[in-house]
Formats: sequence, C-alpha cells, structure tokens
Amino acid sequence: MSQRDAWRLQLMNPAAAALETKFREASALHQQGKLADADRIYNEILRRQPNHFDALHRLAVIAAQTGQPQRSVELFRRAIKLDAKIPAVHRNLGMALFEMRRFTEALASYDRAIALKADYTECFNSRGLALRELKRPAEALAAYDKAIALRPEFAEAHLNRGLALQDLQRPTEALAAYDKAITLNSYLPEAHYGRGCVLEQLSRPAEALAAYEKAIALRPVFAEAHTGRGNILQAMRRLEEALASHDQAITLKPDFAEAHNNRSIALTYMMRLTEALASCEKAIALTPNYAEAHNNRGNILQDLKCFEEALAAYEKAIALKHDYAVAYNNRAYLLLLMGRLDEGWREHEWRKKKRDEPIASKTYDQPLWLGEENIEGKIIFVWWEQGFGDTIQFCRYAKLLEARGSRVVISVQQPLLALVNSISPTIKVLEHDATEFDYHCPLMSLPLAFRTSLNSIPSEPRYLAADAELRLAWENRLLPKTKPRIGAVWSGSASHGIYNRSMPLETFMALLHPGADWICLQKEINDNDVAILRQDDRLTFFGDDLRDFSDTAAVVDLLDLVITIDTSTAHLAGALGKPVWLLLPYNADWRWLLDRNDSPWYPSIRLFRQREIGNWKHVVDDVKTELRTLLAKDQILTR
Repeated sequence: MSQRDAWRLQLMNPAAAALETKFREASALHQQGKLADADRIYNEILRRQPNHFDALHRLAVIAAQTGQPQRSVELFRRAIKLDAKIPAVHRNLGMALFEMRRFTEALASYDRAIALKADYTECFNSRGLALRELKRPAEALAAYDKAIALRPEFAEAHLNRGLALQDLQRPTEALAAYDKAITLNSYLPEAHYGRGCVLEQLSRPAEALAAYEKAIALRPVFAEAHTGRGNILQAMRRLEEALASHDQAITLKPDFAEAHNNRSIALTYMMRLTEALASCEKAIALTPNYAEAHNNRGNILQDLKCFEEALAAYEKAIALKHDYAVAYNNRAYLLLLMGRLDEGWREHEWRKKKRDEPIASKTYDQPLWLGEENIEGKIIFVWWEQGFGDTIQFCRYAKLLEARGSRVVISVQQPLLALVNSISPTIKVLEHDATEFDYHCPLMSLPLAFRTSLNSIPSEPRYLAADAELRLAWENRLLPKTKPRIGAVWSGSASHGIYNRSMPLETFMALLHPGADWICLQKEINDNDVAILRQDDRLTFFGDDLRDFSDTAAVVDLLDLVITIDTSTAHLAGALGKPVWLLLPYNADWRWLLDRNDSPWYPSIRLFRQREIGNWKHVVDDVKTELRTLLAKDQILTR
C-alpha cells in the first residue's frame, strides 16, 4: 500500500477503513479471475453499506461476466442511481442490455455514456454494434468511422466497419475494411471470416476458401467459418468435403440453424433429397421464422415434385419476409412450371429486386414498357438479361413487337450477335445498349407484356436461320453424308449452377448407334471426358472451331437430329426448326412444364424425362429404343 493510501485510511473511521480494505481484496481477486470469491466479498460490502457505488458496479460486471445479464442490468441501474456521471457504467449497462437483445435500450445507454465523454472510442464502437442489430447500417458505419477517427488503429472497429459495409451492399469497401483490421491484428478470426464472406460474394472462391480456413486455423471451434467453408466447397462441387464442413459446424454448435440449412443445400446438390429435406426441417425447427430455410424447403419439395407443398413453403418464406425477392422468384418459376403462366409472369418481375444478384434491374431515362402503352411508330429497346438459352428462346418476341408497328432494337450477348441478326432484316441487333429509343423492356418481361398463356405462346416452327456461307464451309468440313447425322450434348458448362441436368459421358455413349454419324456440339469438355473420347472415335469433336453460336447453328443445320440435355443447344436447334430429343432430369426446368413429351415453345422438340431422381438409365433406354426404330427405316431423317 502506498503512503498516500495509508494516510487516507488513517483519516477514515475504522468501519470505512475496513470496507476499503475489503474492497481492495475483492478487486484483487476479481482481477485474478477468482470471480466467486470476489462476488462474495462485494456482497458482504453491500450488506454493510448498500450504497457502496464501486461494489455495486463491480458486482454488476461479475454478473455480466458470468452470464447473468438481467442481474447485471439491475445492479448497473442501482449504481447509476447513486452516481449517474460515470461514462463506463452507462456503457457497461448498454453492453448488458445488448446481450439481452434489448438493442434500443442499449443504444440509449451508449448515447448517455458518449454525452458524458465525447471521445469515448470504445462506446462509439459499441454504439455501432447496436445500430447494426437495429438494421440501421448507415448509422452504424458512421459510429465505427467516429471510433476510427478517434483511434485509427482500432482493429475491432475496422472489423465492424466491414460488417456494416457488407450490410450496405458495398463488398469492395468491406473487403478493404477487413484487410485493414487484419493488418492491425492478424489474429482476428472474425475478420478473416468476414473477408471470406465478401470474397464469396465477389465470386473469388479460392480466396474465400483460404480466408475461411485461416479463420478456422485461428479458432478451430468457429462454427460459422466451418459452414462458410462448406458453402464455398459446394460452389466448387467438392460436395463430400462441403458436407463434412457443415457437419463439423453442427458438431460444434448443434443448434446452429444456418449450418443445418446449408447442409441441406449440399445434400440437394448430391441428389440426396430426402436427407436434404430432413436437414432443412431441422433448421426450421430450431428457428421457425427462418425465411431462407422455408425458401430452401420449397426448392427441395419442388425437386421431389411435391408442388403444392413447395408453393406453401415459398408462401411461408414470403410471409416471414415480405420483400424476399428470391422466394417470390422461386415461386414464379414453380407457377410457370405448373402452367399457371399469368401468375408466374407477374411474380417473375421480382427477379429485379433480388438483393445479392438482381436480374433485369437496369434502369433508363425512358419508360419501361410492359404492354400498356401504344408503341406503334415508337422505338422499343429490348435488352438481354440471363443466359444464352433464355435469349434464344425469348428473342422471338421481337417479331411480335414489330407486328405492333414498333421499330425494334435488341441487345444480345456477343456470341449470339450474328445468329440473332437472322431474326428479321428490319430488327436492329446490338451487343451493347441502344442510345435512342422511346421505351425499353428486359427480354424476359416480354411474355408478361404480351400476356402470354399456354394457348398464345408464339411457337413459329423456325424463327432463326444459319448463315449460308458458314453452312457451306461446315458442309465441306464434314464427312460426305452416307448416314444420318446426329448432334450430341451430354453436359452443360462447368460454370452453370444447375446440378442435375448433365449426364455422364459413359452413360450417354450407350446411345451412339453405328447407323449414324455422331457430332459433338459441345465446346467445353472436362478432362475425364477428353480421355474417354481419345479412346473412342465414334463422336466427332470440333471444340474451339465452334467459335460462336453462328458456327454451331451452321453445323446444327446440317444435322438430321440433335440429342441433348437441357442446354442452350436445345434452344438453338429448336429455334432452327431441327428435330430435337431433349433429355430432362426428374424435376425439369420450368419452361418444359409438367408431364408432357412435347413443348409449346418449340414444335420440333420431343421430351424424354427421368422417371426417378438422378436416374438416366430409363431415359437412355427410351431414346435407344426410339433411335433404333428410326434408324431401322434406313433413310435420312431430314434434308
């Protein structure tokens, strides 16, 4: 004890001196982490002196430290009644209220602390946390910025700033904030985790995976980082590893609803749909108001062809989250699949409001046209928005716009530019935005604008054409025609998110009847398939010589039949009026509707559907039977 403290004790009465000694003893125990002993002595002091401010404050701190937030709130408030001018007590009260998820009250306490101490750096950081929980991210960001202005090297504030920037959909800035936090303190697992989340959003999966793994290395029990790692591994199609990551997250945190939901998505990719549904329902049981899990449940039920239950699941998700654009969009596709086109087209407009990946959300000074205004004599600009197949399927509507007396300008992806130019000599086709027009419309809003029903789908047998010169050039490259020529596609692009459409090449090769010449229409072939094709010359492969869709169209125009899974090639061949046998998974894409073997979109397409989830055997057997019958006629199918 210092001489000054000893002198001060001598001035006190004996009772006060004894309490001071007790308080110092309790404080020392508190600092040593001996909380139960400190708690006992603080209580003893309060029995002797109920208005002992420091004992009340310290006892409240112990209650907070030992997971008793309600008791800590009561004690902090008793202390404040004794002395309301201590900033730290107000902040500590705010932190206890925060733990109880009483964020508005916590914010008020932080504000009182800051009113007493304008440069209270830590309290500005705490204030930001409360504002973020109150869904006020812009104000939270301002609070973190104030904390950083007071102390630029405040690593936790930079970390929290990254979270607020993520909330504000400013991922590049969020990444910079996380990087700054890591520069200041490389041992912050939350910063590495946040970095992984942003890199995932920015489609940089390898870096995201490394960030999640760094977070796990720093904190092996970090359940959120394990399930984040699982999400990245899912995107990389490393599904067994992804499942193991989600399982590890659940082992660490059994009541972690998000991990159960993510696990269900991995199982869906693996076509283990019954297990996927069980995991999803576990997530909902843990968190009944988990809108994303209800939406995911709808997706799984749709894959299981439980359509009415899927609709109900989407509706539950929307009821919980009224602006949930993803659920609206999923419900739109289900309604379209079920043939309820009028409802489906209207709901499909929600694609423009998706938070992370808005579709068709561009705006222009000119008004949007959705079928109401008279466009005779007007210039209307139609712009592509989704995949190649979508552009091929819906570019037909440009001719309907012309029929209404408008001048049509349409933008398409560059690989489709020359092909779509064949749609009409009076339709202007661009690979960029138009500059002068009266109205605009995203391509896939045109069915809504034309109030398209099953009975009014514009189904012209052939609305695109191959280039004559390219057709001749390719005819000279192909072997002389002595047999029917059949085009083949068994897998989609590796970058495509659809997990159930592709077929193993080994399975598809059972179709390669010697009575036909088989021509591969795929540009992309994985390494495993390349090795198979090198040992089997029945399938002619042109690869990069198919420079764009004009080359592919020229080859398709020289074929008698195209046998393909659901890819843009099916749309191309259908738009050219070529016979197409389309091989579909158990739950096919919305545009092929339900339980049909024909398509109202393409008169030349015939559909062959899986009868069991993931089982292509029956499809291949059905096609083999039909093909054998056709080729037995010993005639060219078409010219």
